[in-house]
Formats: sequence, structure tokens, C-alpha cells
Amino acid sequence: MGRYEETQKVGVFGILGNLFLLIIKAMVGFISHSQSMIADTFNSASDIFASLMTTIGNKIANVPEDEDHNFGHGKAEYIFSFLISLSMMGLSLKLLWDSFSSILEKNVVIFSIPLLVVCVLTILVKLVLYIYTKKVYKKHHNILVESNMCDHRNDCIITAFTMLSIVLSYYGIYWVDGIIGFFISAWIFYTGIQIFIESYRVLMDASLTQEKKDFLRKIALENKKIKKIDEIYSVPIGYHYIVVLTIYVDGKMPTKDSHEIADKLEDIIVRKMDSVQKAIIHVNPI
Repeated sequence: MGRYEETQKVGVFGILGNLFLLIIKAMVGFISHSQSMIADTFNSASDIFASLMTTIGNKIANVPEDEDHNFGHGKAEYIFSFLISLSMMGLSLKLLWDSFSSILEKNVVIFSIPLLVVCVLTILVKLVLYIYTKKVYKKHHNILVESNMCDHRNDCIITAFTMLSIVLSYYGIYWVDGIIGFFISAWIFYTGIQIFIESYRVLMDASLTQEKKDFLRKIALENKKIKKIDEIYSVPIGYHYIVVLTIYVDGKMPTKDSHEIADKLEDIIVRKMDSVQKAIIHVNPI
């Protein structure tokens, strides 16, 4: 199964799993007046949105190149992950306020077995989704899959703390509920910022890292007929890059030979660097 198909499955499984959790969390959270569980409910709604954006963004990103988009539609992954990050941060700010209000108003959580059952179900569902999405992410390094993976991982940790607040309420310690709801919101915001930064870098055409540029330079200079390399330029087209560089060869070398060197180097760069989709090399005499 290819990158597109597996990413679509991540999105669909995420929608179904989070929809199930949203329903049971909403029912139990509002009945028990648990602020941390309500925060978790909105978090599940955010996760559904993230999974939906994953399926749509992945579908657009998979559209092949055309006359208007000569290098394909790969940046759609980062546009939709950018939207996911904004929705996460916006939601977290509202939940931060709600949790802060809960602390000030000293809202009381009523202990109940259903709350604990929901927490256990959430952890199990999210753990399965996390393991699956992590496997897909390691294989394809798709930022949309990464955002889903972070959601699932965070939810496992967050829900464990939610369960702690429910248990403590049994012993009359109610203030922990609002505090944990506060930290849940902060965690969502932090995750959103991370995805925002990664998406922003690609959308703003951030270049290859210096480490990858050095590796590319090393590959080129392995050919002793290449005497010098000019500055390396690169532009992201989704999860891949277009690389442009100028090489210098002996000025007495026939044009045909110098172009053969450039063509071979382009093939070698693409073969040895997974992050590079296309290499464009200019040849100058020295």
C-alpha cells in the first residue's frame, strides 16, 4: 500500500475513533460536570477536524503535476496541517479560559464509574491509533500523519491525568479537575505551535538544512572532474525539495561531456537523497 492510501486510512480511522470518543465523552462529561472531561470532549472534536483535514489535504497533495502546478500539489499537506495547527491553538485558548473559570468558581466534580470507564476506553482507542499512525509516519514522514500521531499520543497522556482528577474527586479533592483541564488546554496549544512552525517553514520555502547541503556537496565532489560548486539553492514542494546548483568543470572539456557529468549527478542526488525530488544542475567552465 502506497503513501497516499495509508495516509487516507490514518484519516478515516482517526475520524471514526474520535467520533466514538466524542460521543461518550460528551455524554458523561456534561452529566458529571467534569471540566477536564469536557475539555477532553472538545479535544476529540479537534481531533476529528484534524483527521478530516488529513484526508482532504492528502487527497489534494496526491494530485499529479499539471500546467498550473508544474511540480505537483505536495504543499497541500502543509496548508492543511497549518489549518489544523490554527484550530488546535484557537480551541486551546477557549479551554484555557473555561478551566481558569472552573478554578475560580470552584466547580465540583461528581465522582462516577462512567467517568473512569470513558477514560480507560479513550486510552485504549488512542493507544491503538497512536501505534498505527506512528508506524505509517515512520514509513512515509507525512506531516498530516505526524499531526494525527501527536494528537493520539497527547490524548493518552492527557486522559491519564483526567482519570487522576476523577479519582482524587472521590477523596474530596476537587480543585485538581480545573487545574488538569488547564494543562490539557496548554498541551493542545503547545502541540499546535509545533505543527504551525513545521508547516510555516515549508510554506515560506525554507531551504534544505545545512547538514543536507553538506551531504549534497560531498556527493558532487566525489566526481574528481567537478572542480568547484557554487551556492546550493532549494525550494520545498511538499515533503520533497527541488535543488538547484552550479558546478564548475575544466573549461577545455567538451560540452557534451560536461552535460553528461551534470545529468549523472542529478540522478545520483535524487537516488541518494530521499528528500530531493528533482535536481537541476548548471555547468560553468573554470
